[in-house]
Amino acid sequence: MIENIEAYTQQVARQARAAAYELALATGQQKNDWLLRSAERIRQDAAALMQENAKDIEKAPEFGLTPAATDRLRLTGDRIEGMAAGLEEVAALPDPIGEVIDSSVRPNGLVVTRVRNPLGVVFFIYESRPNVTADAAALCVKSSNAVILRGGKEAFHSNIALYRLLAGTLEEVGLPPHAVQLVETTDRAAVGHFLRERENIDVTIPRGGKSLIERVVSEATMPVIKHFDGVCHVYVDRDADLQMARNILLNSKCQRTGVCNAAESLLVHADVAEAFLKEAGAELVNAGVEIRGDERTRQYVSAAKPATDEDYRTEYLDMIISAKVVDSLDDAIAHINAYGSHHTDAIITRSLPAATRFSAAVDSAAVMVNASTRFNDGGQLGLGAEIGISTDKFHARGPCGLRELTCYKYVVQGAGQIRE
Repeated sequence: MIENIEAYTQQVARQARAAAYELALATGQQKNDWLLRSAERIRQDAAALMQENAKDIEKAPEFGLTPAATDRLRLTGDRIEGMAAGLEEVAALPDPIGEVIDSSVRPNGLVVTRVRNPLGVVFFIYESRPNVTADAAALCVKSSNAVILRGGKEAFHSNIALYRLLAGTLEEVGLPPHAVQLVETTDRAAVGHFLRERENIDVTIPRGGKSLIERVVSEATMPVIKHFDGVCHVYVDRDADLQMARNILLNSKCQRTGVCNAAESLLVHADVAEAFLKEAGAELVNAGVEIRGDERTRQYVSAAKPATDEDYRTEYLDMIISAKVVDSLDDAIAHINAYGSHHTDAIITRSLPAATRFSAAVDSAAVMVNASTRFNDGGQLGLGAEIGISTDKFHARGPCGLRELTCYKYVVQGAGQIRE
């Protein structure tokens, strides 16, 4: 039991700041050794991890977790192997620290270089998924950032077990022991104290429900990298391959419903609405999806319920989808920009001009052309892993991997020049 929450948070933040200074000097080999040893330990301790995770699963109903949220919480043998493999994938990625972004020589002989360097200390707040603990720690340490992890109370036992495993291998490879820290209290007041630690924390990254992110944005005294929700669209254009469109829609909606890049809204061009919706609607209903549509959608899908304006703004994270028939590509673009969350939106079309116009006009972090919205993911896009997806327009947008956890500094080399 932590008696003085404020003193505790100050100590953790200071330890992270000291660790960040040390990490800036860590070698790529040290960081990779830590990742590979941690992957090995995860595999060795899989049974113990699942045992601790079972305690969290047992308590899930007490926290009011939906079946989708409980699924995100659950650790299986495959998911544990996925965590270990994820650490190995990050180890195989190039170390971004020290990368020369560009360099030039001034007329007076000064060599001006921009060099990639870490952000410093990351305060990472997340819910439910314990595998995120491993991903976040891996990305932060590989990019030479110290990280303070604050998982949700629903995954407390799982996160503690993972944290002790990850932190236990830091000193073995010569890395600072406080490079990775977990907030070992579920008291919500701790979050508020950390959000005021702007002298020791450089950036906060929240990953979870909209209410959590809104709280962080309102209270944080340092920059925040975030997205509020994922109202993602699939637009079926008049020139779409309708079989392809059905496959992509089903995958975008049903492959995993409780994630931010799952499709929540379907738009269909009027010219193909009847042909597409009669078959796609039946496939969605057979998969257990509830459709909430406008009047024209309901003409072709008898099982569809009437949609409200709010339905088109809703991230369901469940087996529900809103649907609307639109008269043109531009109508689809206007709807997405008005109702979407600037996260992930897809167009299905065989028309290059339509795909080009959609990609340029839709104001989202990721635009998919003839591909599932589920691909807006760090691992799927080659980042190795991600610490979150940003819909911001400053610093980072889209999946945030190693490079998004860095900034740059100017290193200027001279030979005695002085300014006149």
